[in-house]
Amino acid sequence: MLQNQFITERNSKLGQKTAENLKKRFFDAYYVQTKEEALKKAVELIPKDHTIAWGGTTSANDIGLIKYITENGYTVINRDAAKTPEEKADLARKSLLSDTYIMGTNAISEDGQLVNIDATGNRIAALIYGPKSVIIIAGVKKVMPSLEDAIKRARTIAAPTNMQRIAKNSERNTPCTINGTCMNCTSKDSICSHIVITRLCKPQGRIKIILTPDDIGF
Repeated sequence: MLQNQFITERNSKLGQKTAENLKKRFFDAYYVQTKEEALKKAVELIPKDHTIAWGGTTSANDIGLIKYITENGYTVINRDAAKTPEEKADLARKSLLSDTYIMGTNAISEDGQLVNIDATGNRIAALIYGPKSVIIIAGVKKVMPSLEDAIKRARTIAAPTNMQRIAKNSERNTPCTINGTCMNCTSKDSICSHIVITRLCKPQGRIKIILTPDDIGF
């Protein structure tokens, strides 16, 4: 349909603009047209001899990246394969010393700042410090006009959606799993413990962001 063409054109322009603004903040940033191209770019950015870990990332799963690295001979720290909560926590700690860490992001401002919310902090800890390289996979739908809008998206869209996913596989429950909207709760099951803004990438190029207009992630 013609209207889809206009959406594609808008997303392409926004994605390219955001990638350029991310570069100004010392991130490596790439805009690609499809999730297939996103997978190809991600693979190019991961040396074969690197040990790879990842956080809970729907976006990387959606482009097939986790499947690719687990099936193609890479050395991985796979916390998803843990048999007990204790083993999972231990693997999450070991992930902080991986060579390449893969994750998504909850939101990005148009001027190139990342916003992420975490429960225990393992994912944003790896984003901030530890792994030699961090690769972020993100759909253009996560790009918001301002930093304030990006924080709002993380709180009111990404977190409640993630809680719907988590509640399906556990007994954890929060107000947003019931009504679908953030209630600014302090529930013991809340995943909104840490809210982090990453406004610059240091060292330069350590964090690499691949943007695609395809509908991936939350």
